[in-house]
Amino acid sequence: MTATAQQIETITTPNFDAIKGKQKAAWSSGDYSVVGTTLQIVGETLCEALDLRAGQRVLDVAAGNGNVSLAAARCFCDVTSTDYVPDLLERGRARAEADGLDITFREADAEALPFDDGAFDVVTSSFGVMFAPDQETSAHELLRVCRVGGKIGLANWTPESFIGRLFKVIGKYVPPAPGLSSPAMWGTREHISTLFGDKAARIDIAERSFAWRYKSAEHWLEVWRGIYGPLQKALGSLNNSDQQRLSADLIALIDECNSAEDGTMVVHSNYLEIIVTKA
Repeated sequence: MTATAQQIETITTPNFDAIKGKQKAAWSSGDYSVVGTTLQIVGETLCEALDLRAGQRVLDVAAGNGNVSLAAARCFCDVTSTDYVPDLLERGRARAEADGLDITFREADAEALPFDDGAFDVVTSSFGVMFAPDQETSAHELLRVCRVGGKIGLANWTPESFIGRLFKVIGKYVPPAPGLSSPAMWGTREHISTLFGDKAARIDIAERSFAWRYKSAEHWLEVWRGIYGPLQKALGSLNNSDQQRLSADLIALIDECNSAEDGTMVVHSNYLEIIVTKA
């Protein structure tokens, strides 16, 4: 390998451990559980699409505060809820206790799941594993711990969705690490086929939509800058002028996407509901 090629590889190969450390710090700040709870209906819908059966072993990966975990437990499944952010697991545990649901909570990295091959009938992730920096490794782990004939159920924002466009707006001010693939790639049929196709008996994909409802665009920004770690970190890394510019761009994005005509905010964000049946 020439010196030039070595330099190119250094530039284009992300340092996944360093990126993951920054991500973990971001998700640990703020209070993502407020956003997560808002998305509960997505977990319920995903479990219906998976046609869960009582007694099935279900692993929820990058579970956050447990939307899919709770939905699966309500189907009397044997649920293990995992995330690499302990505070989010604690929020999930509190929700499970309040609802009287029996769920096992365990700290785990989506790229190195501490479970045996084929240990679960169903593996899920709702807006979670798509943020793991090493996409190929995390997809491999989902497949590895799922039994043959089992199902992998995912909910992933599309690149053209409100959340996908939100990533792009933030990325103009705080660019992602060189060589890092966009999380929104998980919201494309082509990328899902690349990640899972050669290990799948079938892949079923449906496009769904979730509506973000707030008092106004300004209310959304006020809430999210207080609870959404990645946005907090982005704003905190900018000078005052760029903070104001980013905030204005986010308000403009909401105004463009807003379907409400009464001064409130109703912004629909498309996502893919994906069911992979393992070959």
